[in-house]
Order: sequence, then structure tokens, then C-alpha cells
Amino acid sequence: MSDLSVYRYDVAPIPPEEGGGYIVRFPDIPGCLGVGDTPEEAVEDGQQALFACLDALKAVDRPPPVASAPPA
Repeated sequence: MSDLSVYRYDVAPIPPEEGGGYIVRFPDIPGCLGVGDTPEEAVEDGQQALFACLDALKAVDRPPPVASAPPA
């Protein structure tokens, strides 16, 4: 499964006291996240992180997680 659009992600602001910006999390892939100064930058970073997570799973012969719900 190489189509990243099947994975839902959440974008949330990071509080200023924690550095500010935005974070993207993929509920189906714990620990896979992206950050950026804007929501768009965070999504782009998150997509790169998702590629890396899926590549790492493939490298150890593990299947990619099944998407729990269609993206919003």
C-alpha cells in the first residue's frame, strides 16, 4: 500500500510555551509525526515522516498498518 491518502492525519497547534508551530499525527501509525511553523509545513513534514515509517516497516518485512478510517 503506497497511497498515503488512505491514512488519516490530525493537525494541531503546538502551544507557544512548547515552541509553537503545528504537529501532524497519524493515528494508525503511533510515533509517526511531522512538525512545522505552519499547518502546510507540518503536513509536508508529516508526509515525509510517513514515507520513512512505511519504508522502515518494509525493510523489516512488516506490512503497513491498515487504515482505520478514510481521511477527513
